[in-house]
Amino acid sequence: QLQLVESGGDLVQPGGSLSLSCVPSESILDYYAIGWFRQAQGKEREGVSCISTRVGHTIYADSMKGRFTISKDNAKNTVTLQMSSLKPEDTAVYYCAVVGSYKGDLGFDIREYDYWGQGTQVTVSS
Repeated sequence: QLQLVESGGDLVQPGGSLSLSCVPSESILDYYAIGWFRQAQGKEREGVSCISTRVGHTIYADSMKGRFTISKDNAKNTVTLQMSSLKPEDTAVYYCAVVGSYKGDLGFDIREYDYWGQGTQVTVSS
């Protein structure tokens, strides 16, 4: 069973930056894509960004474009979500998730993600 370990969540002031990391227990190249989702208290889980592990194709949710950047480091077997210009509404638990095999174009359909991490808390507050 693939395990995903997220790290980097913290308390940050509005306008600040934060970098989240996701490290799978197996090579990221064994899977099709890795994505980030978030869930704020009382709200549904929503997609943030996703990257295909071999080609490096990326997608972003509209509200994150220009502020968040997803990247992968095959050598370190890590996927990173760099977040900047953070807003209080970015406060949420952020989850890393993996699409095991190709299911079509990258997207944020939760049903297409086969493995999930435990999440890391990001709080944006002054």
